[in-house]
Amino acid sequence: MSSAQTADANASVPIARVVLVAATAALGGFLFGFDTAVINGAVGAIGEEFDAGPFLLGFSVASALIGCAIGAWFAGRIADRYGRIRVMIIAATLFIISALGCGFAFGIWDLSFWRIVGGLGVGAASVIAPAYIAEVSPPAQRGRLGSLQQMAIVIGIFVALLTDAAIVAAAGSASSPWLFGIDAWRWMFLSELVPAVLYGLLALTIPESPRYLIAQGEVARAKKVLTRYVGGDVEKTTTDIIKTVENRPDRPRFAILRGSTFGLLPIVWVGIGLSVLQQFTGINVIFYYSSVLWQAVGFTEQDSLTITVITSVTNILTTIVAIMLVDRIGRRPLLLVGAMGQFACLAVLTFMFATAPVVDGEPVLQGAAGTVALVAANLYVVFFGASWGPVVWVLLGEMFSNRIRAIALSVAASAQWAANFVISTTFPALASVGLGLAYGVYTFFAFVAIFFVIRFVRETKGQTLESMRD
Repeated sequence: MSSAQTADANASVPIARVVLVAATAALGGFLFGFDTAVINGAVGAIGEEFDAGPFLLGFSVASALIGCAIGAWFAGRIADRYGRIRVMIIAATLFIISALGCGFAFGIWDLSFWRIVGGLGVGAASVIAPAYIAEVSPPAQRGRLGSLQQMAIVIGIFVALLTDAAIVAAAGSASSPWLFGIDAWRWMFLSELVPAVLYGLLALTIPESPRYLIAQGEVARAKKVLTRYVGGDVEKTTTDIIKTVENRPDRPRFAILRGSTFGLLPIVWVGIGLSVLQQFTGINVIFYYSSVLWQAVGFTEQDSLTITVITSVTNILTTIVAIMLVDRIGRRPLLLVGAMGQFACLAVLTFMFATAPVVDGEPVLQGAAGTVALVAANLYVVFFGASWGPVVWVLLGEMFSNRIRAIALSVAASAQWAANFVISTTFPALASVGLGLAYGVYTFFAFVAIFFVIRFVRETKGQTLESMRD
């Protein structure tokens, strides 16, 4: 290679070019957030429409999480065999089918089925976005770009809530007919068609992952992608990738994750641990049950909804903080500070709820106690949003070797969805015993997270994907 060619190969890539590609992949995260949150405004109307009891109504909400776990489990194998872009297109198709199915559902059971279909898309998107973004990003910006996944998720949640509110405002109520005589709650689901179609179309415009291309023997195409989006010494990167994928089986199998530590490679257990602990500190209790929670401890319905919106905006703002810091101070320090902060805030919430006077079977936060709990809950979201929310997705996208990345990420993401399901479905039972008990459980896992990071999490800041080991 001539000196001119070498200089060109090592030239930096315009960041705007990579951001556009990463943002397209992160649209899957937007749909991830939108799909899981859009049902919030429709729950009451669905119960009335189909005369569904609490169990069936709860199942229709939680059924999406079942699809998420299944979709995440299989997405890695499909991505390794058919490519990252095809998984994005499959996910977009599943979102479109789910939106139409839920929008025109004729009963609670088929609504639940279409929710599972949407969950398959969410699960696939949760795997493919962090993997793809890591594989097409320059090492120096990989954490920042990987954080776009979490940013897209929280914006998706926020936009879904705004969409629900706008439709209800226009129709009068979620149960009222709106455009073309179709009930407002059905339009909430149909609104997902817009981002789903956009995701599928834009996925056709971005390049395939260079790691996948090399695994398929398409080295020339991979070099073009590396030159245009990753930069650095393309020849060396290509050689390193070839070395890391040459021992991978022709057909991706979960057998490549087997190791001596309880049947799996240690790094896979670290990924599972990060995923489970992200959920077991109770973040989704804040988002799924916040309105009900604040009403239960004495706030009015309107005040509870306002608090929920404030919490959502807080999550977005703190994710921006994470994007600014993750490539400067690293992944491990952010996780450690985040775990400590979550532990302190959850401990305060546990104490406040455990010591609150009980009226009609519910704790009531009086005077300054309500303010303290409100501040602690939002500080908890700050610590989560600036650390465990985005950084876990960044690490899952980059901590595994090229040989196992997609499949290992599938296993970790499936564990995350399973943990989400466990936390979401057990909270009502724990809360019925006492909110102090519920938050005490989450406090314990935040404490475990501190030592988990210290003992098991390795820093990946600035390292090439090819330097990652099984």
